[in-house]
Amino acid sequence: MSSLANSEGEAMYSALGCASCHGENGRSKDESIPSLAGKDVDWIVQQLEYFQSGERQNAYMNAMAPMAEGFEQSIAEYLAIQDPQK
Repeated sequence: MSSLANSEGEAMYSALGCASCHGENGRSKDESIPSLAGKDVDWIVQQLEYFQSGERQNAYMNAMAPMAEGFEQSIAEYLAIQDPQK
């Protein structure tokens, strides 16, 4: 992963408002919303794509995930390197 992807991923995670639900640096404080920090890159990308296609259903994520189109990989790479324990 490049530092450019990490920077872009962090910028997009912030710009799209992902932290408002999934928490700062992907660490959710709400038990009903998953933390994404430290998760596998491919898994995060796949989940975003499932929400974008409607294969996975959640009203909020089905509306939000399409805005991440084209940035799935960089967002996932950013989240994957975050420490889930901090």
